[in-house]
Amino acid sequence: MGFADLLNEVGGFGRFQLIHVTLLSIPGLLMASQNLLNNFTAGMPGHHCTIPNRTSIFLKCTRYVKAQWHLLKSNISAIRPTNFTDFETEMCLDGWTYDKTEFLSTIVSEWDLVCTLRPLKQMSQTIYMGGVLSGAIIFGGLSDRFGRKALLIWSYFQLATLGTCTAFSPSYVTYCVLRFMTGMAVSGVILNAVSLKVEWIPTKTRTLVGTLSSFFFTFGQMVLAGIAYSLRDWRKLQIAVCAPFFIFFLYSWWYSESARWLVLNRRSDEALKHLHRVAKINGKPEKIEKITLEVLESHMHKEIQSSKGTYTAYDLIRTVVMRRISLCLMIVWFSTSFAYYGLAMDLQKFGVNIYLMQIIFGMVDFPAKLMALGSLTFLGRRVTQGTCLLMSAVMIFANIFVPTDMQSVRTTLACLGKGFTSASFTCVYLFTGELYPTVIRQTGMGFVSTMARIGSMAAPAVLILDEVMPALPSIVYGGAAVVAGIIAFFLPETLNIPLPDTIGDVEEKWTKKKPNAEKQCGQNYGNT
Repeated sequence: MGFADLLNEVGGFGRFQLIHVTLLSIPGLLMASQNLLNNFTAGMPGHHCTIPNRTSIFLKCTRYVKAQWHLLKSNISAIRPTNFTDFETEMCLDGWTYDKTEFLSTIVSEWDLVCTLRPLKQMSQTIYMGGVLSGAIIFGGLSDRFGRKALLIWSYFQLATLGTCTAFSPSYVTYCVLRFMTGMAVSGVILNAVSLKVEWIPTKTRTLVGTLSSFFFTFGQMVLAGIAYSLRDWRKLQIAVCAPFFIFFLYSWWYSESARWLVLNRRSDEALKHLHRVAKINGKPEKIEKITLEVLESHMHKEIQSSKGTYTAYDLIRTVVMRRISLCLMIVWFSTSFAYYGLAMDLQKFGVNIYLMQIIFGMVDFPAKLMALGSLTFLGRRVTQGTCLLMSAVMIFANIFVPTDMQSVRTTLACLGKGFTSASFTCVYLFTGELYPTVIRQTGMGFVSTMARIGSMAAPAVLILDEVMPALPSIVYGGAAVVAGIIAFFLPETLNIPLPDTIGDVEEKWTKKKPNAEKQCGQNYGNT
């Protein structure tokens, strides 16, 4: 008997769970906008040197010192490229003129992040991902101490406030600082929303609910394309994707704190109130009198005894099974994010309208995730996780052998690769929440997801390797996915297995121990 049995008694996946999961998932429509926003707010518009009175032909980063009228009159394509070196050039002393066909305004055109300053464009995304990484570390640990609901509410408020303020940034430095802080809040929203979903959902429906709720993120990619196309101004777009979080902040007070977490933090009275509330909403009022404080604590007696100690990140690697889980998940999270953002963060390279490309990249996720849902349900988490990563590697490697002039084929393979990495993300969020115990679940989620943020920060830098060899970035992305795909098969299977609440539970479930040893294990880890 455990908490899962109590959930079934108060209605299983009833009206409360449906409302709860829906409200937690709706912000996902704009979470994709946060991570992929740089494709539009930092889009690179066509540009050339501003030339007073247009006394020369246009160049992107330099201009001719003297007017070269004969180049305008002659057939420029017939002139050998080496001839251009005979003309004296200088830097763009009067700034740049930007093409406003695709973007009306971006941070690139706002602060002239072109030519020698072009690396600052990618730096802004790296800084944002650094904030996401920091948030995973900070908010992961804090939510295990102060609760999932409190940290989620704060994260909504921080994202709404600082994200909206970013639109009024007077300088590039201010913009980067605010994006860093926004990134921290994004981690807080994602990690705590996942745990609040998982910890209120019965065992049998976790797979379906986890996968379906991820479609909000997928659909959000297409929402981003629509909003960006409608506005085309980075400041307006920034407000449009951040201000709605004030609404999410207001209704988030309706959420119920995780009863599992409350019990394990010796707040059983509050947990009982939430269980009674769930029973009432689910149409099971008769259960309110039957489920008393004694019943609740008797169901979770072992977990309560084991949770009396203090847990730190060290506990994630202190025992054999926990160490194996953490090390494997670190590799899986890194490679999934590494490959995903390697494909998704430079849409302009495909030569297709960037707004259309964003929609295509979003649409391909639907069949990929539906396939993942079937695999998660019937084959399990381990096989699905490993297969998605290996298939993404196949698509990335296949693109190496496709000629550059076959752009449609290369785009198709890239979309398929992105679809498999997206399905891998869906699986790893669910898988991680099921592998780590309640007493340290958020710390674990924060710990391993930091590797995803490192992967997302490293992905743009790898593109520089194409100067050494054009195929090298794809080899690196694909190689990382292969390694992670193999490593995923070393993780324990969690299909239809109740959530573990203590470290002792984890050791018992996935090691061959005698009953007495299992009991002692749970007690020992709770008394550290």
